Amino acid sequence: MTSLTQARSAIQVKSLKDLRRALEVDFRLIAMIAGIIAVWICFDALSGGVFLTPRNLWNLAIQTSVVGIMATGMVLVIITRNIDLSVGSVLGFTGMAMAVLQVRFFPIGAPWNWAASLACGLALGAAIGAMQGWWVGYRGVPSFIVTLGGLLIFRGLAWSLTEGQTVAPLDEKFQLMGGGLSGSIGSFWSWVVGAMGVAIVLARTLMTRRNRQRYGSAVRPVWAELLVAAVSVGAILGFIAIMNAYTRPRTDLGQGIPIPVLILIGTICAMSALTKLTRFGRYVFAIGGNPDAAQLAGINTRLVLMSVFALMGLLAGLAGAVQTARLNAGANSTGELLELSVIAAAVIGGVSLSGGVGAISGAIAGAVFMQSLQSGMLLLGLPTPMQNVVIGLVLIVAVWIDTHHQRRRV
Repeated sequence: MTSLTQARSAIQVKSLKDLRRALEVDFRLIAMIAGIIAVWICFDALSGGVFLTPRNLWNLAIQTSVVGIMATGMVLVIITRNIDLSVGSVLGFTGMAMAVLQVRFFPIGAPWNWAASLACGLALGAAIGAMQGWWVGYRGVPSFIVTLGGLLIFRGLAWSLTEGQTVAPLDEKFQLMGGGLSGSIGSFWSWVVGAMGVAIVLARTLMTRRNRQRYGSAVRPVWAELLVAAVSVGAILGFIAIMNAYTRPRTDLGQGIPIPVLILIGTICAMSALTKLTRFGRYVFAIGGNPDAAQLAGINTRLVLMSVFALMGLLAGLAGAVQTARLNAGANSTGELLELSVIAAAVIGGVSLSGGVGAISGAIAGAVFMQSLQSGMLLLGLPTPMQNVVIGLVLIVAVWIDTHHQRRRV
């Protein structure tokens, strides 16, 4: 029983393959992080040192939150061998519905205004996702067709709600979800959140190692365990330091973590737990790996598919709340072409279009990569049509890399 432990501890690093076995880290994720760093250095040089300033990185974190929230749901959709082309339109429709409820139906200034409109928006998003999942799971209509129709339907409904008019201003508490100068938790509470993150990383490392040793499973060498923990802790503390380095106007007080980024962190934790620790997560991967075998094993594949799309709709509603709060208005153009960024983030992050393979962490890295590209191009003054050209090319290259990787596995 202890032979595996001893064998793993005795690994001698003589090649990159040995290092990969010792660290047990996805090298595609490391390659993605290296790509992000390269993009940051390139844009910083081209922008004269503006890209890597605390202010730009703080804004980049907020911009990533919307795509990142939806990318966590797109991971599950793609793992089940489906696609959702309607997320941008669902985001725009639910965001517009929340704005209309706040401004035209609920009493302005009521303390429950923002909470009630948010709850309605999330319920609307989940209902839309469940409806689309019903067509895919129970009626057998390809998800490409269903969600392509949804892209047109919900974009049109968003326009019809107000006949093209922009709805503003929104409730002040609701605006905090979008970030801004008041939508952050300050430096002290940011360090508290960072300390909690460090404690969770260290406790998880110790518990995982003890459980593996208890059941005789292979464990990392001690040096590899310490290295992975040190890099994780360093990343958390570095992120907090950057968020605090951007100060509030005319003060020395750090802004700290923006609220939309806190929402993204909470979403990442919840979705990671859902995929790794629950029976539902195992069913999703089983369906993506082999749908027929999953059905023969007794899994209710139709219900799981509908649940996955409902979850995607719920997350699109949450992202719609963040984006609408950030704009402080319900606008018809909200979320246009955002589905491309979300799908690209998931695919670039290692989620296979063939199904059965993917991780939340990879999709978040992909979201950071996509938003870094867009932020850098915006900073350099590249016209919007050319930005879309670049995003389209990146999506094609990402799919080509995934296809090439799948052929090598076969």
